[in-house]
Amino acid sequence: MTTIDTTWYPRPIAPRTRLRLTTRGRRALAFVVALPVSVAMVLAVISGGSALAGREGGAPEGTFSAVVVAPGDSLWSIAERVAPGADPRDVVDAIVRLNALDGAGLQAGQSLAIPTDYAPGR
Repeated sequence: MTTIDTTWYPRPIAPRTRLRLTTRGRRALAFVVALPVSVAMVLAVISGGSALAGREGGAPEGTFSAVVVAPGDSLWSIAERVAPGADPRDVVDAIVRLNALDGAGLQAGQSLAIPTDYAPGR
């Protein structure tokens, strides 16, 4: 019969040392962390300039008139008031598109642009 015997030699365990950052190491780490953040901020500022509104875009001047929202007004009531002979659904749609509204919530005192096709007195 065969006997397999292994010999085990214990190795000395090295004590764990705590990682200590020197002042230079802290500065280098801060630089490595701050560099991508600052590059991202610079890119956001540079690319955000194209998103600003300019005078060139939008509706040409004179193609709309303004109406101030009174307390209790809704888009439907404004549409009926400014264009009594037109279908209120069409007027509301035109007002929403011209003012880039995302909902029907209006604030009293808010100024809304009304297309000249539906402007009061026309």
